Order: sequence, then C-alpha cells, then structure tokens
Amino acid sequence: MLERLHIRNYRVFNDLTVDHLRRINLIAGKNNAGKTSLLEAIFLLSGAGNPQVVPTIMNYRGIETVTGPPQTAGEISWKPLFSALDMNRTVKITGQHTSAGPLTLTIVLDKPHTSELPLNAPVETHLENLSASQLMLSFSSHSTGEVKGYMRVTGQAVQFEPPNVELPFPGRFLASRVGNLTADAGLLGRLRQQKQGDILLEPLQVIEPRLQSVEENSASGAPMIWGDIGLAELIPLPVMGEGMTRIARLILAIASTPGGVVLVDEIENGLHHSVLPKVWKVVDTAAKRSNTQIFAATHSFECAEAAHEALCADDFRLHRLEVSGAENRCVTYEPEEIEVAFRQNLEIR
Repeated sequence: MLERLHIRNYRVFNDLTVDHLRRINLIAGKNNAGKTSLLEAIFLLSGAGNPQVVPTIMNYRGIETVTGPPQTAGEISWKPLFSALDMNRTVKITGQHTSAGPLTLTIVLDKPHTSELPLNAPVETHLENLSASQLMLSFSSHSTGEVKGYMRVTGQAVQFEPPNVELPFPGRFLASRVGNLTADAGLLGRLRQQKQGDILLEPLQVIEPRLQSVEENSASGAPMIWGDIGLAELIPLPVMGEGMTRIARLILAIASTPGGVVLVDEIENGLHHSVLPKVWKVVDTAAKRSNTQIFAATHSFECAEAAHEALCADDFRLHRLEVSGAENRCVTYEPEEIEVAFRQNLEIR
C-alpha cells in the first residue's frame, strides 16, 4: 500500500503532504480543495510515467481531445495540470509504497528533439511546429531507475511515447459520473473465468434484497450486467437505479485490481445515507479479499460518519483537505479524533 504522499505544483496544490495512509482512505474537503486532484495525482503515480494517463484524467473532467494548432492544442491539453497554470513549474509527485519503496514522478514542459512538417505546408505551419512543446513525464523507483515518457501534439494527432517499464502498482480510477456498461460487463466476465462470478450478489443485495442472481449477456445488443429479482425476465442493472450501478462498478474495480489502488470520486453518488454503513462493510470485505487500497472522495458528512461506524480503526483514516490562500494542508483524523468531531458536530467536510 501507499503509506505517504507528497504533491508539488499539481493543479490546486503548491505543496501538500498526506501521511498515515491506510487501506481505506476517505478524502473530505470543500469544493475546489483538491479532492479529485489528489486522486488524479495517485493515478498519475501508478502510471509510472505513461503519458496516456494525462488525456484519461482530462476526459474524466469532461475535456475531450483538443484540436487546433499544435502549440495551442498542447497547452489546452496539459496547461491545467500545472499549479496556477504556470507551465514553468515542475510537477512532482512522490510516494512511499510498502513493497515498491520510494516512487517519484515529475512532469515538465519540454522541447521536442524533432519536429514534423507536412509537405507543401505554409511557412506559418513550419513556425508553429518549431515553437511546439511536449510534455515529459519522468518516473523513478528502486526497480526501474529513471524512465521517461512523452506526449506531444502534432498537426495530425496526439503522439504518445510511453516508457517500457513495469507498473509499481495497478491503479483504477472511478469518476463521479463517467462509466461504461460494456466495460463493466467485461470485468464481470473475466472474474467469472477466475471463478469469482458471484462477487457482486451479496454487495448488491444491500440495495436490492430481492436480487437472486447477476449475470452478463448481450441481449440488448451489447454486453451488459443483468439481474434476477424474481420477475418473469432478467432486467438490466441500470434499470434498478444508480446506486446498484455504483456499487457494482466499485466492487468490480476492487476485485479487478488486486494488490493495487482504486480511486473513487464522490463515492456516495446514487446511495441513500441509510445504506452507507452496509456499503462500507462490503467495500471493506472486497478490499481485504483483493488486498486493494481505497482512496475515496466525498462531500457527505453522512458518508464519513458511516465509514467511521462500519470500519476497523486500524484500516481507516479520514483526511480533510484545507486551502488558505496559496497554502494547502491535509488534516488526518485519528479514530478518537473523528469520534470527538462527530459528537461535537464539528465540520469535517
């Protein structure tokens, strides 16, 4: 597991340290405190310098592939990664991992060694290519040494040059709204091959007690997860409500990322506060079974209270992000401090 994290010059963070990480970590804080950015930083670290992680997290933010002149398109693609939008800064993300040891990722703007000029292109295109930049991601660990990956925008496409290196730990990101029903069914199918096909039934019964079985099939024209709640036919999981899809996606992600990290944005979305203690129980069980570490962001006081109620103190920590001017800090609540905060109705979000 990750034990410690330090982030410099990434998005809203000038300098942030997060200590005392556990198997399940709940990230709280006001809007724009950096909850999603913290999850993204861990996701970038898990990618070991793979530049394709950058458009992935931009897509989770709702920013699709950008077109236009290479210089302009490139800046729009990666400028938001840098604190205060200052691309002269160096993004640095470091982590201490129990098995991989110290990990470091730096992100800088770099000049490409070569430029591309289409035949018969006007002089203006040539000048644009000469001024174009590329994003360089440099990753280092005990096992890999230092490796580098590159992302650049040309007049025709986005080019990626990932390093050939083994990942320090697998990472999976669950955005607050983005999801893929076909991909969910594919994960369930692979788990069935590993004889773990029944992994969803008990967790989903927390929301729908009538559920008798879960399966993936292509009756709708594309693979999808279906459920049996005692009716004449199976019904698609999304028809049963957003909460069912949310829990299924979460449990599938944990089971499919053994020994890794699952990052969940706004974990409480689609879930009624009354079921949250049971949801945390099934998340805890799945995480222990797969030896998976969880980082989850929340806006919900009830979600934090339910986690404290349901989880073992040794396996759970609540981290609150705070911003004061240009300063960032993370306040980590020990179990007894959480108890006092709840009793006194203190604001911990």
